[in-house]
Amino acid sequence: MKLINKDTDCAVRAILYIAGNENNLVSTAVLNSEFNISRQFLRKTLHVLQTKKILKSVKGINGGFRLARPAGKISLIDLVRIFQGEVNLNKCFFKKKICVNVKTCPLRREVENIERYVVSRLKAVTIEQLAKKH
Repeated sequence: MKLINKDTDCAVRAILYIAGNENNLVSTAVLNSEFNISRQFLRKTLHVLQTKKILKSVKGINGGFRLARPAGKISLIDLVRIFQGEVNLNKCFFKKKICVNVKTCPLRREVENIERYVVSRLKAVTIEQLAKKH
Protein backbone atom coordinates (compact mmCIF):
# COMPACT_ATOMS: atom_id res chain seq x y z
CA MET A 1 0.00 0.00 0.00
CA LYS A 2 1.30 3.42 -0.93
CA LEU A 3 -0.23 6.43 0.72
CA ILE A 4 1.56 8.80 -1.67
CA ASN A 5 2.31 7.60 -5.19
CA LYS A 6 4.88 8.85 -7.70
CA ASP A 7 2.44 11.27 -9.38
CA THR A 8 1.46 12.90 -6.11
CA ASP A 9 5.08 13.09 -4.95
CA CYS A 10 6.11 14.78 -8.21
CA ALA A 11 3.22 17.22 -7.93
CA VAL A 12 4.09 18.15 -4.34
CA ARG A 13 7.76 18.73 -5.19
CA ALA A 14 6.91 20.85 -8.23
CA ILE A 15 4.30 22.90 -6.35
CA LEU A 16 6.67 23.49 -3.43
CA TYR A 17 9.32 24.76 -5.81
CA ILE A 18 6.81 26.98 -7.62
CA ALA A 19 5.44 28.27 -4.29
CA GLY A 20 8.98 29.21 -3.27
CA ASN A 21 9.27 31.32 -6.41
CA GLU A 22 5.90 32.99 -6.10
CA ASN A 23 6.90 36.19 -7.91
CA ASN A 24 8.41 34.37 -10.89
CA LEU A 25 7.14 31.92 -13.45
CA VAL A 26 8.84 28.53 -13.21
CA SER A 27 9.48 26.66 -16.43
CA THR A 28 9.31 22.94 -17.00
CA ALA A 29 13.02 23.02 -17.88
CA VAL A 30 13.89 24.50 -14.48
CA LEU A 31 11.78 21.92 -12.66
CA ASN A 32 13.28 19.16 -14.79
CA SER A 33 16.84 20.16 -13.94
CA GLU A 34 15.99 20.76 -10.27
CA PHE A 35 14.39 17.35 -9.69
CA ASN A 36 15.77 15.23 -12.55
CA ILE A 37 12.29 13.94 -13.35
CA SER A 38 11.47 12.74 -16.85
CA ARG A 39 10.41 15.79 -18.85
CA GLN A 40 7.41 13.94 -20.30
CA PHE A 41 6.23 12.78 -16.86
CA LEU A 42 6.72 16.25 -15.42
CA ARG A 43 4.81 17.91 -18.27
CA LYS A 44 1.92 15.47 -17.81
CA THR A 45 1.83 16.18 -14.08
CA LEU A 46 1.92 19.96 -14.58
CA HIS A 47 -0.82 19.73 -17.21
CA VAL A 48 -3.07 17.85 -14.80
CA LEU A 49 -2.39 20.45 -12.10
CA GLN A 50 -3.27 23.19 -14.57
CA THR A 51 -6.54 21.55 -15.63
CA LYS A 52 -7.47 21.09 -11.95
CA LYS A 53 -6.79 24.81 -11.33
CA ILE A 54 -3.89 24.27 -8.95
CA LEU A 55 -1.45 25.92 -11.37
CA LYS A 56 -1.71 28.62 -14.03
CA SER A 57 0.50 28.49 -17.08
CA VAL A 58 1.86 31.21 -19.29
CA LYS A 59 2.93 30.12 -22.75
CA GLY A 60 5.87 31.45 -24.68
CA ILE A 61 9.63 31.73 -24.43
CA ASN A 62 9.48 33.35 -21.00
CA GLY A 63 6.51 31.27 -19.91
CA GLY A 64 6.11 28.87 -17.09
CA PHE A 65 3.89 28.02 -14.16
CA ARG A 66 2.70 29.75 -11.01
CA LEU A 67 0.17 28.85 -8.34
CA ALA A 68 -3.45 29.44 -9.31
CA ARG A 69 -4.44 29.94 -5.67
CA PRO A 70 -2.61 30.69 -2.42
CA ALA A 71 -0.36 27.94 -1.09
CA GLY A 72 -2.40 27.92 2.13
CA LYS A 73 -5.46 26.90 0.11
CA ILE A 74 -3.82 23.82 -1.44
CA SER A 75 -3.84 20.79 0.84
CA LEU A 76 -2.27 17.39 0.43
CA ILE A 77 -5.72 15.82 0.18
CA ASP A 78 -6.36 17.94 -2.94
CA LEU A 79 -3.30 16.46 -4.62
CA VAL A 80 -3.95 12.90 -3.44
CA ARG A 81 -7.49 13.07 -4.81
CA ILE A 82 -6.32 14.50 -8.14
CA PHE A 83 -3.67 11.84 -8.74
CA GLN A 84 -4.92 8.87 -6.72
CA GLY A 85 -8.62 9.31 -6.16
CA GLU A 86 -10.29 9.02 -2.78
CA VAL A 87 -8.30 7.55 0.09
CA ASN A 88 -9.59 4.02 0.47
CA LEU A 89 -7.70 1.76 2.82
CA ASN A 90 -10.58 -0.64 3.22
CA LYS A 91 -11.34 -2.77 0.21
CA CYS A 92 -13.69 -5.45 1.44
CA PHE A 93 -13.67 -7.71 -1.57
CA PHE A 94 -12.99 -11.39 -1.83
CA LYS A 95 -12.61 -12.88 -5.30
CA LYS A 96 -14.14 -9.70 -6.79
CA LYS A 97 -17.26 -9.96 -4.62
CA ILE A 98 -18.11 -7.85 -1.61
CA CYS A 99 -17.36 -9.71 1.61
CA VAL A 100 -20.49 -11.11 3.26
CA ASN A 101 -19.36 -9.67 6.61
CA VAL A 102 -18.97 -6.11 5.34
CA LYS A 103 -21.70 -4.67 7.60
CA THR A 104 -20.69 -6.41 10.82
CA CYS A 105 -16.92 -6.66 10.56
CA PRO A 106 -15.15 -4.99 13.52
CA LEU A 107 -11.91 -4.74 11.53
CA ARG A 108 -13.65 -2.77 8.78
CA ARG A 109 -14.97 -0.25 11.31
CA GLU A 110 -11.51 0.23 12.79
CA VAL A 111 -9.92 0.67 9.36
CA GLU A 112 -12.62 3.23 8.48
CA ASN A 113 -11.64 5.18 11.61
CA ILE A 114 -8.00 5.09 10.54
CA GLU A 115 -9.01 6.19 7.05
CA ARG A 116 -10.96 9.17 8.43
CA TYR A 117 -7.92 10.16 10.50
CA VAL A 118 -5.59 9.94 7.50
CA VAL A 119 -7.95 12.06 5.40
CA SER A 120 -8.27 14.66 8.16
CA ARG A 121 -4.46 14.91 8.45
CA LEU A 122 -4.05 15.20 4.67
CA LYS A 123 -6.64 17.99 4.67
CA ALA A 124 -4.80 19.80 7.46
CA VAL A 125 -1.39 19.87 5.74
CA THR A 126 -1.07 22.67 3.19
CA ILE A 127 1.59 23.56 0.66
CA GLU A 128 2.21 26.73 2.67
CA GLN A 129 3.03 24.67 5.77
CA LEU A 130 5.30 22.33 3.83
CA ALA A 131 7.08 25.26 2.17
CA LYS A 132 7.94 26.69 5.60
CA LYS A 133 9.58 23.39 6.54
CA HIS A 134 11.34 23.10 3.18
